[in-house]
Amino acid sequence: MQIDLAAIQKELTKRSAHDFFSTSRKEPDTFEILSGIRNGKTTGGPIGFIIPNKDVKSSHYDELDKLFRPSHADFTYYAKYGSEESAGKLHASGRFFASVIVAGGVARQMLSKANITIKAYVNQIGTVKVGKTYQELDLSLTDQSHVKCPDAEASEKMLRLLKQLKSKGDTTGGVVCCIVNACPPGIGDPVFGKLQSKLAQAMLSIPAVKGFEYGSGFGAASMTGSQHNDIFVIRKNKLRTLTNNSGGIQGGISNGEDIFFHVAFKPVSSIAKEQPGIDRNANNVTFTGKGRHDICLVPRAVSLVEALASITIADSFLKYRAYVEKNQL
Repeated sequence: MQIDLAAIQKELTKRSAHDFFSTSRKEPDTFEILSGIRNGKTTGGPIGFIIPNKDVKSSHYDELDKLFRPSHADFTYYAKYGSEESAGKLHASGRFFASVIVAGGVARQMLSKANITIKAYVNQIGTVKVGKTYQELDLSLTDQSHVKCPDAEASEKMLRLLKQLKSKGDTTGGVVCCIVNACPPGIGDPVFGKLQSKLAQAMLSIPAVKGFEYGSGFGAASMTGSQHNDIFVIRKNKLRTLTNNSGGIQGGISNGEDIFFHVAFKPVSSIAKEQPGIDRNANNVTFTGKGRHDICLVPRAVSLVEALASITIADSFLKYRAYVEKNQL
């Protein structure tokens, strides 16, 4: 398969984009292919690559190695592994997921050959929400926004909120909306292999994610059956639905409509305000978050959500394609 390495690098660069609300860590995030791709094409072997860390300042964590910071993984990692190191250096760090962007880039290019596209954008930062559905937005404008929000008015309000939070030394969370377009019906498996459960598992693997909903999500709880049911119709000689409260998935299997879901991110736990804490010797201490942390990581998470969705959909699509081809023999 032909691989556009420049397109993958572009996604990595978006993830590490710098703004006043993002980390001051300056990593070029250039990746080097070690195996599996030669002369721009896959060889059939495992695709191996490396992303060097160029801007490492481990000293920022020296003091934190003695603390159990609030809402961090320090205590749970220590309880499980007995590690003296801060979990910020280990798998709980968002840095770990830079590699996922590369893998997702390969998966996305595979899906594009089947005309399946995946696009995400920031739908909410803090208390500022986009008051429109994704169908009402021009998603091509997403990358023109500093906060990866295609709605200009909401984008400006989000930036103002982030400036206020920076002056206070505080952080906030937000919501990313992701849409999978042109996914054919029949992808996913019933019971324990449901497509929505695989997507949820992928998104909830991101350390800062606190919630996942697809289709009508929690809004379905206040609807009646007659309001929520997606009525089937014939459109352009294909079976379609009038509405899409199902979020493109019924019975754990894609139905051909857009698959769309929302991912909720918590506020960044490392803040520039003084906080009480407990050290490794169970002593009460006060500390201030040091290092290079985001005020809001949600804009930088858009590429990661797209990458994980690409990997999940590609995995299920390969199984679906093999199943269809087998039954056509």
